[in-house]
Amino acid sequence: MQSWWMQVSDHDAVLELREVARPEPGPGQILLRLHAAALNRGEFILGHGLHAKPGARQIGLEGAGEVVALGAGVTQVNVGARVMGRCPAAFSEYALMDAREAIPIPDSIAWEDAAAIPLVYQVAYDLLVLQGHLAADEWVLINGVSSGVGVASLQMAKALGAKVAGTSGSAEKLARLREYGLDAPICTRDADFHDAVMKATGGAGVNVVVNNVGGSVFAEDLRCMAFEARLGMVGYVDGQLKGEIDIEALHAKRLTLFGVSNKMRTPAHRAKPVPDFIRDMLPAFASGRIKPIVDRVCAFGQLAEAREHMQADRHLGKIVLAIGA
Repeated sequence: MQSWWMQVSDHDAVLELREVARPEPGPGQILLRLHAAALNRGEFILGHGLHAKPGARQIGLEGAGEVVALGAGVTQVNVGARVMGRCPAAFSEYALMDAREAIPIPDSIAWEDAAAIPLVYQVAYDLLVLQGHLAADEWVLINGVSSGVGVASLQMAKALGAKVAGTSGSAEKLARLREYGLDAPICTRDADFHDAVMKATGGAGVNVVVNNVGGSVFAEDLRCMAFEARLGMVGYVDGQLKGEIDIEALHAKRLTLFGVSNKMRTPAHRAKPVPDFIRDMLPAFASGRIKPIVDRVCAFGQLAEAREHMQADRHLGKIVLAIGA
């Protein structure tokens, strides 16, 4: 079978399409014939936790496909089922998935849309529901609202009945996101959005912050937070891993700060919330209340072009790689 690998050095990341043996599922695993897989910015960033050490490795983090074989002990999914989920080495014709991570694909959802769901929407679910405890009519602030996680958080927040302010450096992307319910678009890449947020919220501030950007906007986020507000730290595309904390505001406003990451989670930790996600959110996807924004679908051999499109920041939502027929 064919599989995409990335050769990582201290200064470069080279993509290679290799011919490798088809994997066999071990205990608790399923083997997928993949039909689509989605790109995620972090897997291509040099020095990121996913690729911190030099060397070559298979790449891809999430995908959608048909179950073709079951490992020992797997009873919750059948051969022939259409599933999506977090899936290591997803940029391959076949890949293994932890059966506990498999999410059934409703008949109404195409392969390309399904591949765009597992990672960013489960991150948004962790952010807004499991840790953020978002309630209807609360305000959410999303830094980098046009990113994959940003768009997923916007759509999920609106499905939960919340109001959303979002920052982006692209006025064009913000205008498009108004169609998806963005209440307060703020066109900026800088830490200068406090006044706009306060105006939008009537001076009250926001209840939940989704920080996709990093340390450069962290202090400004705290300034925008309401009493008993919650801030989820998702990523740091700005490369700034430190930010100033106003301890007085943290104390007086009873703020909550938390991280959203899979880096230190065990497979059991990652799998635990999947049934809740299926129960709470899959009906919204099945009915079309939430529909992933797929910016572009690229052929399997065009991963380099897809990566370049992502790194140029020209996309809105997800970029998907079509695999097979």
